[in-house]
Amino acid sequence: MPRKRKKLKEKNTNQLPNQSLKINPSENKLLERLSNLTRGLFYISETDAEIMPFIGDKTPCLTQAEILRQTKSAAGAPVAELNFTDFFSRLTEMQDWYGEEEKEIAQKFARLKVFLEQNLKDLKVLKVGRIKLDVYIVGLDDKDQLAGIKTKAVET
Repeated sequence: MPRKRKKLKEKNTNQLPNQSLKINPSENKLLERLSNLTRGLFYISETDAEIMPFIGDKTPCLTQAEILRQTKSAAGAPVAELNFTDFFSRLTEMQDWYGEEEKEIAQKFARLKVFLEQNLKDLKVLKVGRIKLDVYIVGLDDKDQLAGIKTKAVET
C-alpha cells in the first residue's frame, strides 16, 4: 500500500527571512518569471513541499557562508552542497511509466532548470539541516544579487 505523503506548504513569501524585498524593474521581472515557472510545483521527498522563488541581497561572491547568512540558516546546521545538474536530473528525467501529469511536471522542472541556467550565474544547490531540510537553489543575477528558489525536504 503506497504511503500517503503529507504536503508542506511554506508561507508564501518571496523574500528571505527578516528582509524586505527590494524591487526594481529587472528584479521584479526575474521574480515574476520565477513565480510563474514555480507555480504549482512541489519538491517531492518524504513529503511534498511548495517551491518558492526569492531574491536576496547583492553579494560580490556566492559562497556557502554567504548563502547561509542571507537565508538566516541555523548556525552549525549541517550543509550539503549538491551538483545543480544532478539535483535536477531526477526531477526532469522522463520515466516509461509516467502518465500525462508526471510528464507535464518533468517538463515544468526542465523549463525551470533552463531558466535558472540562463538567468543566474554560479548556481549552487544547498541542503541545510538534518531530516527536515531547507533546500536552496541559488545563483547571482546580472546585478550580483542572490536569487533563486527554496523549498523543504524530509529525508530520514
